[in-house]
Amino acid sequence: MKWLESRKSELLPVEYFHVVFTVPEQIAQIAFCNKETVYNILFKATAETLLTLAGDPKHLGAGIGFFAVLHTWGQNLLHHPHLHCVVPGGGLSRDHERWIACSPGFFLPVRVLSELFRRLFLEALETSFQNGDLEFFGELAPLAEASAFKAFLAPLRGADWVVYAKPPFGGPQQALAYLGRYTHRVAISNRRLMSDEGGQVSFQWKDYRHEGKQKVMTIEADEFIRRFLIHTLPSRFQRIRHFGFLANCHRKDKLELCRKLLICSIADLLPQSEACRQMLESLTETPVRRCPECGIGTMIRIAVLPHYRWPASPPDTS
Repeated sequence: MKWLESRKSELLPVEYFHVVFTVPEQIAQIAFCNKETVYNILFKATAETLLTLAGDPKHLGAGIGFFAVLHTWGQNLLHHPHLHCVVPGGGLSRDHERWIACSPGFFLPVRVLSELFRRLFLEALETSFQNGDLEFFGELAPLAEASAFKAFLAPLRGADWVVYAKPPFGGPQQALAYLGRYTHRVAISNRRLMSDEGGQVSFQWKDYRHEGKQKVMTIEADEFIRRFLIHTLPSRFQRIRHFGFLANCHRKDKLELCRKLLICSIADLLPQSEACRQMLESLTETPVRRCPECGIGTMIRIAVLPHYRWPASPPDTS
C-alpha cells in the first residue's frame, strides 16, 4: 500500500503513543445529522488540544507532530465517532535547536487533555450553531431553537469526556503494525463475520462494558446494512489528517530536522572517551595506560592497525 510505505519512511526512532478522543452519545446524535461539520470540529478540537498542551512548558514544552484517523463505529457497528491519534514521543524545542523527549511510558495527563478537549469542542459546536451550519431532524428537530440547543449541551459541560491513552506502541515498528491493521479499515473486518443465513447476519464483537468479553451478535440483514452504511463519509472527506511537524506543508523538512536532532541527542548522552577512561580507572583502581608487563611505564599509542580477517594476509602498512 502506497500510503503505508510513505508512513514507514516517516517513522522516527522514538517511543510512539496512541491517544483516543471520544465524544459523548449526545454529540454523536448531532453528528449523525451533520457529519462533515461535526467531524471537522472533532479533528480541530483534538489537534488544538494536543498541540496546546504539548507546547506548554508545564507539560512537555515541545512542538509535536502526529496523525489522526477518524473511526465512526463501535464494535456493534452503531454510530460512535472517535479519533485515534498516533504521536511520536517528543517534539521540537521552540527554537528548533533540540529534540525534547517524553518521559518513558508517559505522554500527557489524560484528565487535562479531556478537560481542554471538552471546552474546545463545545465552543466550536456553539459557533457552528450560531453560524447556521447545523441541521436537526426527527427527534432532534427541537434543537433548532437556541434555548433548546443550549439546554441539550448543558449537562455535557460538567461530564467526563473520554480521552484515554492506550499502552504506548514502544517503537516505530509497533506503530507501523498498527497503521497496517486499522487505518484503512471500515466498520468491520471480514474475519468477524460469522454467517449470513435466513436473512440474518451474525458477527463477533467485544463488549467493553463487560471487560471486552467476546460475544456473537445476530441481527436482520437489513439492519446490518443500515449500520454499515452509517459510516459512509461525506464526499472527498479526509479521514486521515496530519498535524504539527507532520503537517503536509513542511513534513519533509521538519522530519529531516527531527532525525538530525535525535542523532545529536543520542550523541550527547554517550560518555566521552576521557569520561570512559576515568570511570574504568575508578572501577579497576588501575590506570588504563599503565604497561601490563612492567606495571610501571605509561603506554603511548603510536599507530592504529587496519582491521583484517584471519587467515587473509595482513594489509601492507609500509
